[in-house]
Amino acid sequence: MTTERAGKPILVVDRLSKDFVVGKGGLFGESRSIRAVDEVSFTINRGETLGLVGESGCGKTTTGRLVLRLLEATSGSVHFEGEDILSLERDALRAVRRNMQIIFQDPFGALNPRMTAGELIVEPLVIHGVGDAVSRERKLRYLLDRVGLAAFHAGRYPHEFSGGQRQRICIARALALEPAFIVCDEAVSALDVSVQAQTLNLLQDLKRDLGLTYLFISHDLGVVRHISDNVAVMYLGQIVEMGAKGSIFRSPAHPYAQALLQSVPSAAKGRKSFFTIEGDIPSAANPPSGCRFHTRCPIAVERCSSERPALREVMPGHLAACHLAGTPANPVHTEELI
Repeated sequence: MTTERAGKPILVVDRLSKDFVVGKGGLFGESRSIRAVDEVSFTINRGETLGLVGESGCGKTTTGRLVLRLLEATSGSVHFEGEDILSLERDALRAVRRNMQIIFQDPFGALNPRMTAGELIVEPLVIHGVGDAVSRERKLRYLLDRVGLAAFHAGRYPHEFSGGQRQRICIARALALEPAFIVCDEAVSALDVSVQAQTLNLLQDLKRDLGLTYLFISHDLGVVRHISDNVAVMYLGQIVEMGAKGSIFRSPAHPYAQALLQSVPSAAKGRKSFFTIEGDIPSAANPPSGCRFHTRCPIAVERCSSERPALREVMPGHLAACHLAGTPANPVHTEELI
C-alpha cells in the first residue's frame, strides 16, 4: 500500500438516498416507504478519516453500507477512485470490493464460530483467489503481527478470544486484501473503554503506515474527535453539519451539533452554554416537514417548519443546514472552545 496521491478524493458521494418499503403484507396489508438516507453528499480524500456521527437510528450505518453497495441505493451516486460503483455489474463490483472493506460493530457476530482465527483472516484471499497456500500463510503471520496478535492465535476459535482480540481479528481480516478504503461501523462501541483506546490507536497506526482512508461511523463524539480529520453530523437521514474536526468542535453552527457537543464533558468544559435537546427523535416513517430538527430546536422559527434548509457554507470549508446559522439567534462562535 502507498500514500501516493494522498489528499485527492478517493470517495465522492452525491445525493445518496435509500428508501425502505415496510408494511403488514398480506392481501389487505398496507405498505409505506421510509427514507432512511435522504440526499446525503460528502467527499473523503485519500489518507483521511471522515467521522460520521449522530444519534442511533439517524442513518449512519445505512449510509456506510450504501457506500460499499452492501445495500442498493434508491438514488444518487457513489464514485470510488473515479468509478461509479452503483452502476457496476457483479464481476466488476467484485473486483472493486477488494479495495473497499468494512469492520463491523460486533466482532463476535462478524466471525464464523466454526472457523479458526487463521481461517477467518485468510478467507478473503481464498475467495478472491489471491496467492497460494505458502503465500497465504506468510500473509497470515504478517497480519497477526500487524494487529498485535501472536502466531499461535491462528489456531484458536472466536470464543477463545476477548472482545478486543476478536476485533483485532476483524481488522486483520479487513486488511487481508490490502484495501485503500475501510468503513469502520461503530468499530469500538462494543469494547471496554481501555480496549477502545488500544483499538483506536491501532487504527491510527494502520492508517499512517498503510495509507488507509476511513469512513468512521460512531455515536460517540469523543471517539470521533480522537480519530477523525473531518466530521459530518447526521440527523434523521440528513447531514446537518460538516467540516474539519477542529472547526466542528470549536465552532458548531447547527443547534443539533451544538447540543451534541454540549453533552460531551471534555468538549463542554469551560464553554458557554449552547442548546440542549428536548423530546424524542421523530419517526423516520413520518419525518417533520422543513428542517427535520425544528420539532426539538429551541430557536426554530416559522420558516423552519416549512422550508428545508440547504447545507451551506457558514465559514470557510464548514457547512451547516440551518436557516439561522450566522444570525443573532444562532451566531457562529469562533473563540477557542476546546
